[in-house]
Amino acid sequence: MNIPFAESERSTVGIEWELALVDSDSGDLRQVAQTVLDAVAPAGGGEHPHIRQELLLNTVEIVSGVCHSVGEAGADLERAIEEIRAVTDPLRVELMCAGTHPFAAWDHQKVTDKERYATLIDRTQWWGRQMLIYGVHVHVGIEDRDKVLPISRALLTYYGHLQALSASSPFWGGKETGYASNRALMFQQLPTAGLPFQFEEWSQLEGYVDDMMHTGVIDVFDEIRWDLRPSPKFGTLEVRVCDGIPSMAELLSISALTHCLVEFFSSELDAGRELPTVPPWFAQENKWRSARYGMDAILILDKHADEELVTTHLHRVLEQLAPVAERLKCTEELGGIHDIISGGASYQRQRRVAAMNGGELDAVVGSLVEEMRAGRPLLNFP
Repeated sequence: MNIPFAESERSTVGIEWELALVDSDSGDLRQVAQTVLDAVAPAGGGEHPHIRQELLLNTVEIVSGVCHSVGEAGADLERAIEEIRAVTDPLRVELMCAGTHPFAAWDHQKVTDKERYATLIDRTQWWGRQMLIYGVHVHVGIEDRDKVLPISRALLTYYGHLQALSASSPFWGGKETGYASNRALMFQQLPTAGLPFQFEEWSQLEGYVDDMMHTGVIDVFDEIRWDLRPSPKFGTLEVRVCDGIPSMAELLSISALTHCLVEFFSSELDAGRELPTVPPWFAQENKWRSARYGMDAILILDKHADEELVTTHLHRVLEQLAPVAERLKCTEELGGIHDIISGGASYQRQRRVAAMNGGELDAVVGSLVEEMRAGRPLLNFP
């Protein structure tokens, strides 16, 4: 099988942000996505360029255009949110984002009436019906197909950093899970989801896709749901590691870190330097550690099994990436990673809000709604 990789301008960036629709009074999910989509649809018909449907009717996805900076992408997303709120505010519906809704019942949610979603649920059954989860996807343009797989393997060495920073799903079905990101381990239960295979040659990826199609596992490439995957139709590397991110400030900071890492590794390849890798067993362990412990995770940094607390290592990474951020015009956004380290990730803030309110999770939803409105975290974790 031949899989062409679309031409793409180097280090362009696009962001996809999945948002939950919640009731202003109860905080529970509302199944009004189709109402929103119908209201914002272009006059001539067709799909809105920045507002899209998702698996469940409690969700809309907003997407940026192809941008040259994360700030530019954020402006696209802000405009999409304004359009959505013009519809949802009169309905007493709020926007919220986290890896999971703290207390909503997965078996009460309705699936979007579309053939590909029905096929997914029919195949995956109990696990598929439980996918009441929200994430963020960051696309970064790669100008040379031969760079895609090396950069993807190198990004696996920072998987735990991205997961820890974005971890926002400590609660599931009204219960404390003990995990910073319950979403990360739930999503990998789907077939073709989870960590990617570390292919070294594009032909190996083509062989894999050919096998999956021949055996009926997938019908199209996009049904490969890896946490990191090439996106041949866009000419990008798609980073799908992150939990749903509650505020615009955090979204742009974590997207800037992703953007800078890809560009840094691309420059390293240009200079003829070898990119870092970790064995699959270390990548798997880092995923579990960051999902379980979040910002307290001690990560395996390299193939030599060197380890360090994620927050300690991040400070050095940010210093190394400072020149890259300047080139990509995201110095301010990347600097926001320091704020997440000092002020706490979303899962920490959610747990603190719950503790301050006697364990009541409707207060957690309220705090997430307020953060989405404010565009920034509103509570520091001591």
